[in-house]
Amino acid sequence: MRRAYFETLDAALVAIEREGRELERGADARPVGGKLMRPLEPVQQVVARLELAGPGRLRAGVDVRGDGSSEAFTGRIRRRVVGQRRRESAYEALRRAVGERA
Repeated sequence: MRRAYFETLDAALVAIEREGRELERGADARPVGGKLMRPLEPVQQVVARLELAGPGRLRAGVDVRGDGSSEAFTGRIRRRVVGQRRRESAYEALRRAVGERA
């Protein structure tokens, strides 16, 4: 686990996207599971979670999946997926979601 502190929300979002894109390129999970657990495909596996915490109750982030895809979320304990709009990346969806809360 690594922590970083940023002066602005925009700087934090830029860092999350930069780190997330790098992690996406390296994601290469294999299907797991077998007799004792249900099979999990790479898209079902979270290989990295990038979280954003700010003043008040701002909690959001991006999950990088084992197949190299990403998904934005809000919340901490009750995570809610941020639906991506047409041609919108997970990072753009995250920006939109935290921008609406600011």
